[in-house]
Amino acid sequence: MLQYQALNEYKAINYARKLRNMFKTNAELVCEEIGDGNLNLVFRITDKSSEKSIIIKQALPYARVVGEAWPLTLERARIESQALNVQQSICPGFVPIVYLYDSTMALTVMEDLSSHLIMRKGLVTRECYPHFACHIGTFLARTLYLTSDLALPSQMKKEKVVQFSNPEMCNISENLIFTDPYFASETNPFNPLIADKVVELRENNQLKLEVAKLKEGYLTHAQALIHGDLHTGSIMVTKESTKVIDPEFAFYGPMGFDIGAVIGNLLISFASHEGHTIDLQERMDYQAYLLTMIEQIWTYFEKEFRDLWEKESKERMAVIPGFVDHYLLQILVDAAGYAGCKMIRRIIGLVHVWDMESIDDPSLRAKAEKLALSIGKELVLERQQVQRINDITSLVRQLTG
Repeated sequence: MLQYQALNEYKAINYARKLRNMFKTNAELVCEEIGDGNLNLVFRITDKSSEKSIIIKQALPYARVVGEAWPLTLERARIESQALNVQQSICPGFVPIVYLYDSTMALTVMEDLSSHLIMRKGLVTRECYPHFACHIGTFLARTLYLTSDLALPSQMKKEKVVQFSNPEMCNISENLIFTDPYFASETNPFNPLIADKVVELRENNQLKLEVAKLKEGYLTHAQALIHGDLHTGSIMVTKESTKVIDPEFAFYGPMGFDIGAVIGNLLISFASHEGHTIDLQERMDYQAYLLTMIEQIWTYFEKEFRDLWEKESKERMAVIPGFVDHYLLQILVDAAGYAGCKMIRRIIGLVHVWDMESIDDPSLRAKAEKLALSIGKELVLERQQVQRINDITSLVRQLTG
């Protein structure tokens, strides 16, 4: 009987050879491990003659970032492959195509996106992506609306909640995003030059109360099938194309969480250019571009969401005047709060981000990190004052001075 075993490059090639209708029998295959994530093994298998390639992504039974002392469920591989299939059916072209899911080996064989770049890296070098706002706004609207009670019969939606129950991965987010950053811990490393700011945040009881409210929403609001970890390291881009990857944290949660994750990570990039971009005009221009992108993302999201509300709604109460406006405002308010939580967590929690870590000068990095923490804090505290997307970007402009 076949049993799970972690692959290496040699084993990955042998596995690929056995895949039906994937490579020719005599193909000369080469393999490269390309994973830089915290939880999985990722291999690219290429036929040297035809240059046809695939990705094999395998879940490990522990977190690579910590080691075997932090065991993890292999069930997340099923969640990821099934979430990708749902997203592909709803919004084709915005996720990698899944060729095979192997439950025994906890792996997924999928489309190779070598022509794309991890978005986080592009943002560090001030790349512009003219279609990204439209792409991600549309993706978010379709994947969130069409997996919710608004579009699905009640019983089917409840069955989907069970199908995508993901308690172990959710527990990671519950701790790393909403709890651990607000208490002293060895697993919360941070730049010593921001120690005063960290103490200030951890002693701010109003902030912690608002984070607790947001955590309660994350725990209880099974609104739609969310990606669950939609940061700029889970998005691959070219100038023309956008692909969302790695939905292993997917579950039924609050719609605003995914939108907030995108906004929060774009604002981390915004803050990081205090250290990356020394020329003042260049920095101001790119930061303005990022804020405009955030505004455009919401604009595209809202337009598509309203169109779906009008054309795809299965909820009879959806026709009540004012309901769609109320619904969208709650998503936006949630998104602001979750964006703030995401920003704080990436500065003073476990697993930092390349945007900040690639700033070599500790004092410049501290300046960028303090700005990110200030923005994150105010987004959490002031989220109930948000009425439109420009309220978020205006707040950022005020804090930046």
